[in-house]
Amino acid sequence: MELRVRRSLMVALALVVVLGVSGCNMVIRMVEEQLAAPTELPQPTLTLRPTAMPTATTVPTPAQQVRQPTVVPLPTLSDEEYLDIAEALTVRVYEQVSSSVVHITSRVTQMDYWGYMFPSEGTGSGFVIDTEGHIVTNNHVIEGAESIEVTFFDGDIVEAQLVGADAYNDLAVIKVDVDPDKLRPVDMSYVGPLKVGQRAIAIGNPYGLDWTLTSGVISSLGRPLQISEQQTMYDVIQTDAAINPGNSGGPLLNSQGQLIGVSVAIRQGAENIGFAISLETVRRVVPELIERGYYGHSWLGVLGYPLSPEFARQVGLDIDRGLLVAQVSEGSPAAEVGIRGANRQIFIGRQPVYVGGDVITMIDTTPITGNPDVLKYLETQTRPGQVVTVTFYRDGERYTERVVLSEAPR
Repeated sequence: MELRVRRSLMVALALVVVLGVSGCNMVIRMVEEQLAAPTELPQPTLTLRPTAMPTATTVPTPAQQVRQPTVVPLPTLSDEEYLDIAEALTVRVYEQVSSSVVHITSRVTQMDYWGYMFPSEGTGSGFVIDTEGHIVTNNHVIEGAESIEVTFFDGDIVEAQLVGADAYNDLAVIKVDVDPDKLRPVDMSYVGPLKVGQRAIAIGNPYGLDWTLTSGVISSLGRPLQISEQQTMYDVIQTDAAINPGNSGGPLLNSQGQLIGVSVAIRQGAENIGFAISLETVRRVVPELIERGYYGHSWLGVLGYPLSPEFARQVGLDIDRGLLVAQVSEGSPAAEVGIRGANRQIFIGRQPVYVGGDVITMIDTTPITGNPDVLKYLETQTRPGQVVTVTFYRDGERYTERVVLSEAPR
């Protein structure tokens, strides 16, 4: 029995050894096969996860964001091309317009202190406006002249005749009889608003220095220019272009050589303050001077005091803005619709004041605060025969009347 068990154990042990050796060979063969076969390294799989601490990001500075300009070499220019634009435009304007400008000499006989008669002459400027021979100048250049002489750019001298004049706007038209081919009209086609700072070029004959050009800018617009107690011009252009005696009547031009005004006056005792009649006024007045020989001015026929709160309180009025009518001219448009003037006199201090009249506050849609507002509106916005609506107050009540304007007595 014991012998049988021992044999069984020896057989079992032999089987284990055989299996063990056989298993080792299998393992060895498997390793050799894996080493002999080509291997591929597995690609790592990336998984994005938020990190506990964000990494810093570099932000470009503003200086780094600005694109650097590209340097372009300057072209080679001729001497003429080196003239700046302003110079080139000014040169072109003179070449274009100088032949349109004329020198005007007016002659008149005057009397001295002792009663002796002597000839006198004045000079000014003007410019051609058409091929029919019409020339525009200032009224004060030819006013009272017994003869008028025109000198052209080429030196030719011819006699001129007065066509029409308007002292109120200081404009006049004269005419010469010459070959139309000789006449070079100024360009009057400019349209659109003028602007302060816009270039202004004057050509004229200051102090007898013929065909002088001066340039500057428009310094202001819409100026009232009081010539005398009875005469004020409206919508006048102020310029720092030099205007001197002899420039009167000459053209004021823009940088394209187009007419924008007519040189008329300077401020005495000041530098670089000159004035020119606006192109709008020229367009309004000159056609009538050519057609009728004069310009008709609209007339309402009222004069009065400008109201202020203090003055209204002193004269006992509730309304404190407007024109307190003191005088209504007999037979005037205002009289025809029943607008009333003063009916009594009071004194404020030692100053007599005429009160009791109507208070005009508006003509059409334009507020009225004094005589200048009435005169400006009638002159620049209306014509004789036109109907306007006048708003006024009487004894605290508001009234409106439609008024047909007439032509001012000449």
